[in-house]
Amino acid sequence: MPTRRHRRDIKPDRIRALELLASCDNGCPEGILHAHGFAISGMMELVDAGLATATVERMIAGSRKMEVARVRITAAGRRVLEKARR
Repeated sequence: MPTRRHRRDIKPDRIRALELLASCDNGCPEGILHAHGFAISGMMELVDAGLATATVERMIAGSRKMEVARVRITAAGRRVLEKARR
């Protein structure tokens, strides 16, 4: 008989996102996450749940100034990822 996911279970795509974030020492820029198929709304769900943080960094590329969001996994996110791997 198929098992039901509990309401608090994290979605498989969020686990993939946490795995990607865990593999990046300094977090991932939002553009890299988007290139891997993750929507910004999904990243914000992780931030709202306390599993990741997002910070804005200012960069200069050539003569252009821009702001880039960098997303990092939190200790709580690592714990969720560890439980999901079991």
